[in-house]
Amino acid sequence: MVNNAYAMANNAAQKSGGGYEGIIMLVVMFAIFYFLLIRPQQKRAKQHKEMVEALKIGDQIVTAGGIHGRIAAVQDDIISVEIASGVKIKVNRASVMTVSN
Repeated sequence: MVNNAYAMANNAAQKSGGGYEGIIMLVVMFAIFYFLLIRPQQKRAKQHKEMVEALKIGDQIVTAGGIHGRIAAVQDDIISVEIASGVKIKVNRASVMTVSN
């Protein structure tokens, strides 16, 4: 009976391994998340920041709220957008989604 228990315990110890498989899987999962989710999001944020910094008077823009207009004035983080002849509104620079000259 003791020999059977000892053999079973020895067999279980050999199956458990060193535990490196779990760590390797964790690293692989993090790498997948980084390259598929985190990196593209950082790239889009960088492109949006560059676009917002390059805004100038006369650019045709579309805001996040769907407002189309032409930039009439540029301040630090606020821009005046002319949406109709003589109608100007102020919006935050960060709310600009697309620019066309």
